[in-house]
Order: sequence, then C-alpha cells, then structure tokens
Amino acid sequence: MTENSKNLRSNCPINFAVETFGDKWTLLVIRDLMFKGKQHYSDFLASDEKISTNILADRLQKLEFKGVIFKSADPENASKYIYSLTEKGQALLPAMIEVTAWSAQYDSLTNTPTDFLNTYKSNKEQLIKMFKAQFEN
Repeated sequence: MTENSKNLRSNCPINFAVETFGDKWTLLVIRDLMFKGKQHYSDFLASDEKISTNILADRLQKLEFKGVIFKSADPENASKYIYSLTEKGQALLPAMIEVTAWSAQYDSLTNTPTDFLNTYKSNKEQLIKMFKAQFEN
C-alpha cells in the first residue's frame, strides 16, 4: 500500500515527511537500520540514545504501517523478529547522508566517521553506492 497525504494536514511534501518521521526517535531507528546494521528489537534498545521500550515498539509499528520497514520472523529464533528497510525506506539513503554531512558541518562534537566525511566530500555517489550494496546483503 502506498501512503499519500490525503488524510494529512496538507499535501505539502515537507508535511508528508514530518508526518512520516517527524519526532525525535524515528530517524534514529532508520539510522540504526541503515548505517549500523541493527535488525532486532534488542539491538535498537542498545543504542546510545536509550530509547524506551514503549516508544521503540510504537515507532517500529508506525514505520511498518507506513511501509518504511518490514518485519519478518527470525529463522534462527522463532520468538524474535528481524526488521529491515523496504524499498521506500532505502530511498531515504541520500537524505540521511545529507543530514549526516550537514550535522558534521554544524556540530563540532558530532561523531561522524572521518572516512564517511572524506568519501562524502570526494565522491558522494560512491558513498551512496557503498551503502546501497549493504541493503543487498
């Protein structure tokens, strides 16, 4: 199902994005899936930001409903689920890279990896390809 802005406050593209991930936790969940290889509920709980269990459950459910992530049974442990980005979620990669670079430029304390920044500055398309290749594994 493709979501659209029919039932949102407006049809503005920025409003659509805000309605999808406009809180302080959702982009961090996407970050963990996209850049940190996290897949299980417990992986997200171990992030530095210390998301609470009820907020995490809510954000995962919301992202799944909106078609940004997919939840599947873990073949190695039937009581666990594996979370992954859908094509819609993977399409956020260029925006997430830009937000990361923007933060590195304007936050002197950011922990953006140096190799990320060097590749971003010298060959942004290569950086995008590198992360896209991880989605295929």
